[in-house]
Amino acid sequence: MPSRRHFLQQAAAGLATLALQNQALARAAARTYTNPVYTGQFPDPFVLRHQGRYYAFGTTGQARTPDGRIFTVLTSSDLVDWQPAGGALTPPEGAAGAEFWAPEVMYHQGTFYLYYSMGGGAIGASVGHRLHVATSKTPQGPYTQAALLDVPGSKFTIDAHPFQDSDGQWYLFYARDFTDSDQGYRPGTGLVVDRLVDMTRLAGESRTVMRARHDWTVFEKNRTMPLYDNQTFAEWHTLEGPFVRKHKGKYYCFYSGANFLTPRYGVDYCVADSVLGPYSDAGADKGPRVLGAVAGHVRGPGHHSHVLGPDGKTEHLVYHAWNKAMTERQLCIDKLLWTGQGPRCQGPTYTPQPFPQ
Repeated sequence: MPSRRHFLQQAAAGLATLALQNQALARAAARTYTNPVYTGQFPDPFVLRHQGRYYAFGTTGQARTPDGRIFTVLTSSDLVDWQPAGGALTPPEGAAGAEFWAPEVMYHQGTFYLYYSMGGGAIGASVGHRLHVATSKTPQGPYTQAALLDVPGSKFTIDAHPFQDSDGQWYLFYARDFTDSDQGYRPGTGLVVDRLVDMTRLAGESRTVMRARHDWTVFEKNRTMPLYDNQTFAEWHTLEGPFVRKHKGKYYCFYSGANFLTPRYGVDYCVADSVLGPYSDAGADKGPRVLGAVAGHVRGPGHHSHVLGPDGKTEHLVYHAWNKAMTERQLCIDKLLWTGQGPRCQGPTYTPQPFPQ
């Protein structure tokens, strides 16, 4: 029969184990991160979560990664500690000197699809930008260009964002230029959506999601545009970087607005009952409601993506913001909250924050 001493020893061991567990939990809770989570140049960040690992893709412009590819790739297990993983896209033929912007990757039926825009740069400001898609069998690549996603009637199409609705149908949201001022809208870059026939073909049924109509989204005044026969616009506005999230039956199209060099740049949203709209931006007249600059600390936060944390539940915004010298746009993360007033980012933060869940 166990002695009283034996029971006391067991109880003590149990208490010691509980104390160690509590200490471990306390250490985990005490772990923090501070933005930026990657201090190198990493504009227009998109993060893919695949089989418990994170893959981040960033714009390289005309530059090439050390392995001669396009779009910087980073990997992480926790959204905070990022390691370089080379470049994503094998340079397409005939693209020497072109700019490559805003990569986004989706996984569908065994293939990874990389969406991006290409154009401008050394091949000519009058060339504009076109959307393309490349494919790979692994998330980090290398990707090979597969198709041009043609958008007739537009000389400037950027920031492709593929979105799969709950019925399985895929759509492509992107940004394109509008030069008219019909119905009170401002000339500039706006947001549209089209159905994807498959992962590499648009249906050609584009609908306008949102155009600029508020003062804060102005990119530049008295802007001369080579793409449009050097026409000068009294005001040129910008809505870009769409990212769609379906929440409680409604479709939220997040976007970045204004000039990315200015303190006005930030993230706002419009909302609809259907993926094809109509979308409303009611309440967006005063400035970006989701993510905005913090004077003296954070400038130009935006062009974001959404991703779930390691717990598979907690939503985070992944975005870029300028360093203090404004020489690099760096990778940042903060939690996304759904409030009674709509989606809001718990940031941008610049002080230590609890580690992502």
